[in-house]
Amino acid sequence: MNWIPLTTETQLSEIKESSVTKPVVIFKHSTRCSISAVAKSRLERAAAPETISFYYLDLIKFRDISNRIAADFNVEHESPQILLIRNGECVYDESHSGISMDEIVTHSN
Repeated sequence: MNWIPLTTETQLSEIKESSVTKPVVIFKHSTRCSISAVAKSRLERAAAPETISFYYLDLIKFRDISNRIAADFNVEHESPQILLIRNGECVYDESHSGISMDEIVTHSN
């Protein structure tokens, strides 16, 4: 898995722009949560399609970005959580045990 670290709010504009040509996943991860660690591990063990960009947010270090994601993409904050962004909008989000690469791929088409 080639995670792109999400560390600045300006990256959210870049994500919206790039999602017009290529779907983007944001994985919001709590480094203090075992469920989040399991979800991250499950994603990393799966084959990540090259047709999707994968961003990783450490929401403990970057809580302000996590809050901005919730506001910008009109989703309720959860942790762990994945958001699939296409054409600048969140078209799919899931949390906890519902996070799977198969579902991400299914919703990215």
